[in-house]
Order: sequence, then C-alpha cells, then structure tokens
Amino acid sequence: MYLGIDIGTSAVKSLIMDENGNVVETASSPLQSSSPHAGWSEQHPDIWWKATLDCAANLRAENSQAWSAIRAIGLSGQMHGAVLLGRKKVPLRAAILWNDGRSDAECVKMAEALPQIGQIAGVPPMPGFTAPKLLWIARHEPQTHRRIAHILLPKDYVRLKMTGELATDMADAAGTMWLDQKNRTWSQEICGASATEPSWLPGLLEGTQVSGSLTADAAQQLGLSQSVLVAAGGGDAAAGAMGIGAVNHGDAFISLGTSGQFFIANDSYRPNPESAIHAYAHCVPDRWFQMAAMLNGASPMSWFASVSNGEIGALLTDAQRADTDRTPLFLPYLTGERTPHNDAKIRASFHGLEPSTDRGQMMCSVVDAIAYSFCDARDALAQAGTEITAPAAIGGGARSDFVLQNMADALAMAITRYADAETGPALGAARLAVLATGDASVAAVAKKPKTDVVFEPNDEQFGRHAERLARYREIYTALKPLTG
Repeated sequence: MYLGIDIGTSAVKSLIMDENGNVVETASSPLQSSSPHAGWSEQHPDIWWKATLDCAANLRAENSQAWSAIRAIGLSGQMHGAVLLGRKKVPLRAAILWNDGRSDAECVKMAEALPQIGQIAGVPPMPGFTAPKLLWIARHEPQTHRRIAHILLPKDYVRLKMTGELATDMADAAGTMWLDQKNRTWSQEICGASATEPSWLPGLLEGTQVSGSLTADAAQQLGLSQSVLVAAGGGDAAAGAMGIGAVNHGDAFISLGTSGQFFIANDSYRPNPESAIHAYAHCVPDRWFQMAAMLNGASPMSWFASVSNGEIGALLTDAQRADTDRTPLFLPYLTGERTPHNDAKIRASFHGLEPSTDRGQMMCSVVDAIAYSFCDARDALAQAGTEITAPAAIGGGARSDFVLQNMADALAMAITRYADAETGPALGAARLAVLATGDASVAAVAKKPKTDVVFEPNDEQFGRHAERLARYREIYTALKPLTG
C-alpha cells in the first residue's frame, strides 16, 4: 500500500493506493487562510501538519489493515509558499502563500536586476512566486530576514515533520523562481537578485527519489513503521499530471481547483516568458512542462456561493436555467491574475447588472468567466508556440457537467473528464511513492484513468461565447488603469 498526501490551500487530502493503482480509502481535513491586509494570503505551517495527522487518523480508523500495510508516502502540495525557518527549524512567521500579491514592486526590481531571469526561471517575476516574497521580507521585515536559516515549500514542511530532512523536488522548486530550469539546479544569480542565501535552500531531488524515512516521533504520531519511505513528491501541478498519466510529450489537461492550470508535458525545456506561460521542470526526470496558471480557477464559484448564502450545486442548477440574453459579465480576478496578465492589482467585478438580475444569472456569468480565463490561457500557450486540442480535466470544479460543457463550448474543443479526477495530486503523490520504492517504472505507473465523459463542443454556443469573450477582455482593458 502507498499513501499520497496533498497539502492544498483549502484542505489536506490523503489517500491509500494499492499495488494495482486502485484507490482504497480517502480522507480530507479543511484548512483556513488569513488575509491580514489587502492582497495578503497566509497560513501557519503547523496547521498543515495537524491536518495531515487528522487525515491519517481517519484513514487508520476506516481501514486499519490497509494503513498498516503502507510501504511509502508521496507528498504533493500548493506551490510557491514561503515557509521561513530559524536555526531550530521552527517557523519564524506565517507562510506567505501562492495567491499573495504583496511583492509586486519586488518583481519589478528583480526583473531590472536580472533581465534574463525569465529564460533561467521559465517565467517572468510574479508576486505569487517565492523569490520575490524573500525580497519583500528583506525590505519590510528585516528582523525576520536576519533570522532565516532555512526556506521550505508547504509540502516540504510536512516532510520535515515526517523525516527531519530539508529537501524538495524539482517541480516544486521550479515554482520558487530560484531554479535554473534547464539544468535543474539552484540559480546563484536569482538568489542574488532576491536577497536569498543559497545555503537557506533545501536539497534538490527528482520527485521519484527517496527523501528519507519516518522518524520515531513521526511514526508514532502517524501509527506507521519507521521503515516507511517518503518520496520527494511534486508540486501540485506536476503531481496532478502524474495522477492522470500526463508525463509524456503532448499530454495535456485542465485543472480546476482553487487555482486553475492549463498544462502540457514536454520532452525539453521551452521557456517563453513574454507570454506569462510557466515553463517548469516536471516531477519525473528528463521531463518539463508548460503551464498557463490562473489564480482564480474554480474558486469564484465558492466565493459567490458564500456571499449569496447559497449552495454551489443549487446555484449551478439555477445557472443552467438562466436567461443568457441578459446574463452579466464577470471578471474572476478575486486575487489578481498571472496568465496572461501578470497583474497582482486587478480585482473581480460584475458588469451589466440590472434590477431583474438574479442569482442564477450571476452564477452563470461566474461559470462563463472561468471558461474565458481558460480561453485566455489557450491563447497564451498558442503565443508560446503550443497548441492544445483535446485536454483532460481534473480538480473539484471538474465534477460539474455544466462547468465542463460550458468550457468545451467556449474553447471549441472536446474535454475529457476522467473517473475520480478530483483525486489528481494526491493520487500522483502516491504514484511517486511507488516509484521511490523501485516497485515499478514510470511507464507502468503513469497510466491514464478511465474516461468518465467526453464533453463535445456545441457549435451553436460558440458565437455567444465569442461575443462575450471579446467584451470580457475589453472590460479588463478598461478597468486596468483604475487599479492604481
């Protein structure tokens, strides 16, 4: 048996997978973020470990036999978070998360200091990445900066609690901006441009390698043997790809979680920073990927459900019945945007509200906006020389037939939903655990799941979406100068 753990933003998700690749048991534990100031997003690292232990207790209670047979653990997690540790390996402050926009000015300074940074790091400086956060800390919290001894990513803090080791994988390291993507090593130049001591950074491993085994204390807390290995794992984008077998050149998928990704695997490093496309190392050796990254994924649906005091399923039902001729337009930029705008300051808005506008029409506009952000992503990938024609779909947002059909219509391309697609990163982490033990090859493990549904585009809807997409883009252009 193998354990996959995904340290997400809204929850920690865990699963047990058997030797045949079947999911035996799953568990989830919710997480809360804080926003002390506008544009900030933080979590304390210790909540990730507590949620991990909660998931472990639930899995052990549900299937003690499978739990006792676990041989290895794979880790996945939200990328880009800055976990700052002192000499005693204790957090110095709350972690600054991927959707935090405070380091906009620092990104400008990094680009000025190192004009070729996008070619090295695979993407231009953006506020969500880890390196600009360190420059912000140096400028705004110098007393914290002076105390830094180690920097980790979110899942790697959980690894530290499990194994006592300071390590990360290539794919998660890719999202820091410190990684020289082509050579898969830490970049001394980028460290210098971001007030970062290279000695603070963890050891680099391929996602398929062993990073350590459980300490006595962690084994006792988890109820597992100290002989259990912990794989290096992968950042959630790459682990999600492993979960659906997207490791070979041309494999593509859409991820609809809290954030959103349009992902395609490559057999070589293909940077195009001008398009705001991320070109990153994959979690398996000798593979890279290109990815359009949207900060707001499917999360605008949860946001609208909370502020309208509704339930997502009921609101989606209302949205399907909405009068589309009078549906407003929605910009989904609740936390700014990466691809294609690289704009940390833009915010969400509704346009075209009327006295007769109801919740169903507003939810319909939210669903449209999710689709249009992926239209922007598709066009950014095309600008980078990459065409995607028939992607798969994973993530919690992919559970909705209405959301995926609407996206297929707007993109004018078929979208395949795999069975149990929402388990992606945790399943990918479990698959990396198998590889770390040497029990199977990448080709044997990275299998594509069974197809659930193929959503074919409805040509009759394309004209409506094309007209609305053009206005959606015009609204962003009009509002950008007003954001300061």
